Amino acid sequence: MSGKQLLMIVGDFVEDYEVMVPFQALQAVGHEVHTVCPEKSSGDSVKTAIHDFRGDQTYLETRGHDFEVTATMSEVDPANYDGLVVPGGRAPEYLRTYDAVLETVRHFFEHEKPVAALCHGPQILAAADVLDGYEMTSYPAVRAEVEGAGCSWVDGVTTDRNLVTGQAWPDHPEWIAAFLDLLGTDIQHGEPVVAD
Repeated sequence: MSGKQLLMIVGDFVEDYEVMVPFQALQAVGHEVHTVCPEKSSGDSVKTAIHDFRGDQTYLETRGHDFEVTATMSEVDPANYDGLVVPGGRAPEYLRTYDAVLETVRHFFEHEKPVAALCHGPQILAAADVLDGYEMTSYPAVRAEVEGAGCSWVDGVTTDRNLVTGQAWPDHPEWIAAFLDLLGTDIQHGEPVVAD
């Protein structure tokens, strides 16, 4: 397998698990992942937020880690990337106000490249006006926004053409696996070897 070049759009208070886990998992199977944030340069950090589900009407939010941006958005050409990852958290609500973010998202849809969006990430896709006619999911509280953008909302991890979506970080195993399928990633599994 030849690794793909992937772009991940992040921002302050991106959901901690939704950025850390796919960033590491995609690298673990041989892909190169560049993270970008408007107004931040390579080597800068964004703050993450941890969203936990404890039986309340909505999630509980606490401060997470610092997550390093690995590339400078103004220097990145989306044409050089094979796929896009859009994690959730609170970042999407303001990232969708940046023209550079919306133009980047549109590139991946115009060229039918694989896109993985999770949780509140579809807020950015809705603002980019790329969801018309798609079947997808999102965090349930974002359902009205994405339906307003022309999609058909379903309850569960969904793949439609170039787009794979999940509701939140508990969907990681199925969501990441579906994205790897879209990317054409071939992972060989062998029998585990246990040392004596």
